Amino acid sequence: MKLITKYFDELSARELYEIVRARQEIFLMEQRIVCRDFDGVDYDALHCFLWEDNKVVAYMRAFMQDGEIRLGRFLTVRHGEGLGRRLMELSLPIVKASFNCDKISFHAQKHAEGFYLKLGFKTVSDVFLEEGIEHVEMIINNN
Repeated sequence: MKLITKYFDELSARELYEIVRARQEIFLMEQRIVCRDFDGVDYDALHCFLWEDNKVVAYMRAFMQDGEIRLGRFLTVRHGEGLGRRLMELSLPIVKASFNCDKISFHAQKHAEGFYLKLGFKTVSDVFLEEGIEHVEMIINNN
């Protein structure tokens, strides 16, 4: 298993296909989230993923929005194996080095808030609904 970080135009056709497949598997099939996955953000995002046996096993994207780094589409295709922690621990230093910004933020699903708190993120909002799922805004300083 290895970490791959690439911008959209650097992704191979296979990598892009596997990213989309993993996003559909988790967000559409497992979580039943019906939303526009192809939102245009991918073109300017840094795609960070764990690659094993020619498949994406964990994924997230990082991009600039309103002067700050945003994370999104965080997923693991196998749960309970530490893939999410490994992806974050390997990816965050690369994301921080790739963008000139003071903080990283994202909308975390409420049930995963404890996971992100253990990684050093802080909750900065009340619970809100996004695509019918409870979320909170979380940040980590880029120091």
